This record gives sequence, C-alpha cells and structure tokens, in this order.
Amino acid sequence: MLASCGGGSGAFDTHSSGPAPETASPSPTTGAPTAPATGSDSASPGPPSASPSGPPRVIGTVANGLEVPWGIGFLPDGSALVTERDSGRVLRVAGGRTSEVGRIDQTRPQGESGLLGLAVSPSYAGDHRVFVYASTDRDNRVLRMTYDGTRLGRPTAILTGIPHGTIHDGGRLVFGPDGFLYVSTGETGVPGLAQQEGSLGGKILRITQDGAPAPGNPDPHSPVWTLGHRNVQGLAFDDAGRLWASEFGQDTWDELNLIEKGTNYGWPEVEGRGSSSRFRNPQVVWPTDDASPSGLAYLDGHLWLGALRGERLWRVDVDGRRASRPADFFVGRYGRMRTVVVAPDGNLWVTTSNRDGRGDPAAGDDRILLVRP
Repeated sequence: MLASCGGGSGAFDTHSSGPAPETASPSPTTGAPTAPATGSDSASPGPPSASPSGPPRVIGTVANGLEVPWGIGFLPDGSALVTERDSGRVLRVAGGRTSEVGRIDQTRPQGESGLLGLAVSPSYAGDHRVFVYASTDRDNRVLRMTYDGTRLGRPTAILTGIPHGTIHDGGRLVFGPDGFLYVSTGETGVPGLAQQEGSLGGKILRITQDGAPAPGNPDPHSPVWTLGHRNVQGLAFDDAGRLWASEFGQDTWDELNLIEKGTNYGWPEVEGRGSSSRFRNPQVVWPTDDASPSGLAYLDGHLWLGALRGERLWRVDVDGRRASRPADFFVGRYGRMRTVVVAPDGNLWVTTSNRDGRGDPAAGDDRILLVRP
C-alpha cells in the first residue's frame, strides 16, 4: 500500500507550452451550437461543430431519486455500478431498477469530498474487481473490492495519503488501454501542492491494481504521471489511446487538457493559457460561469463534458492531438451536470448534481439521463 510519492526527481517535462487553446463561448439558451470566440493568439475555429445525427437529445431517464451520483462503471452484462457521493452507497442500475450492493462505511463526506469515482477492472470477467475513490477522516484513498453479482466485498486500501479537504478533491478513476489505473486528485484548496512532486495532491496518478507506481512512470518510485493540476474532475481516453482531462479553474478559465507523461500543467502559476515554456497550455478554455467541467467521455471523434456551474453539456471535436470547436447543449434545462459516460449501446449516461448543496433540485433529482449523441 503506497502512502506517498518520492521527492523531486527532475523527471517532469518543463518545456511544453503547446498550441494556443480555443476559447468556448456559450450558445443561445436554445442549446444550439455557435462558433466559439477565440483570443488574439488563437487560430480561427471555423464553422460550428455538427454531428452527423444532429444535436444530442435526452431520450429517457435511466434512474432517478439518487443522492449526488458521481462514479459510474459498466459491467459485462450491461448493468452499471454507481456511487453516491454523500451516502457512501454503491448502487447497481439494471433494467430500469436500482438496488444497493454495498456501502463504504469509512467514507466521510464533507463539501466536495465523499464517495467519488468508480472503475471496473478491464479483466473483470476473471477477477471481479471494482475500484472506488473515497474520502475518509484522514485522507482520500483508492479502494479495491470484488463484486459477486449481489454484494461488494470488504474494501482493501491500495493507495492512501492523497490530500483530503472540503474542496478540490479530484476523484475520477479510469483504466487506460495499457491496463493501468489513472487517478485524478485535487490540491484541496492548498495551491502549492500541485507543484510539489512529493505530494499526491493536484496530480494525475498512474498505478497498478495493487496500488504500486505503474511501470514507465516518470519516477519509477512514484505514482505521479502529471502535475500542476487544480482539480481534475474528468478523465477519458480517445480511440488512439490519448488521455484527456477536464479541470476546474479558479476565477477565470476552466480547461480541457491533453495529458502526456511527465508534463506540468501549470497550476497555480498559470490559470488557462500562459506564456511560460515551463508549462503545457490547455487545448480549450471556458469562462468559469459557462463550465466548471466535471465528467468527461469520448465517442466517435467528440469529447463530451458535463458542466456543473454552467448547467449544460459540452461537445468538443477531436482531430488527432487537437481539440476544437466546442458547442453546448441543454443550457439550464436539467441543472448541474456532473458525470458523463458512454453506455454499451452507444448512448451517453449523464448525471445531474442538483442535490450537492449548490443546485436547485427538481422532483426526481438527482437522476441519470439517457442522451442520444
């Protein structure tokens, strides 16, 4: 069980400014996409993005009456496991029915912390492993459990010592095509942690299923994959195996970043685009009123981002290593949108987060919306 990472190793890239980002501007309240505004040093984004099937549509509700749903992982049978941030429950959603399959008793929700991300092992058919990110009295940690189809087994802590606070707790889990687990963490309101190589806060981590640093990490003795993050809330791999991350800004810019080994993304020295060659610039930035991007999913050449403060769903075109032409949908219609995942049938599951203390809950909230992209 790994509790911390090593001291400064000089293993991280400090010369990676990257291309200028695009700036996303909100569409009209109808949700129709418009061409985004750009800064003076950004290339013209061209005409607005268009999906071959038109704009996305909400075609149903998968589940309702939930308490701040946060992590979602699909099982081989098409059902899903869902975490609730504040209750500490893990639910199974299948065939329109929701049932509790476990409760993480060590979870201590406060503010933005609680039971957060969930990931299903890529070798689940053989090992039945499920991973969650949980906040305890002492820290944030990654827990491993087995699921027998009825109940989750006793959790085992595989990675501890992630800084814990009432804000900026990170918490997203995703397995990469390399079979390793990627973990987003926040700086918990202590910005300097993001630049400290010896801290697990404000990072993206890469670990084995036993919690050890994954082979090929910048520092072989550390789980840290990238640093300089404020609060990464979304992680998604595209069909070429590239990792993308959505990140909360502070007062000015939220970010969509292309994540690469050993790279420094600048926080707290930079919010949004900077001029220093020490840091990697984001691909797309949003005003914080329009985004506060949380969950992130990739499907057929597009990244989809749920926006909390922005109360909308964003779609961004991906062409190789370039993300561009953001367009927004459902503006203000369903409230705060948090997690976005691709379901086995090719639709999106999008959770609302109106019961998290910052929203205006409607009857039936929180819910998982079924969205046809």
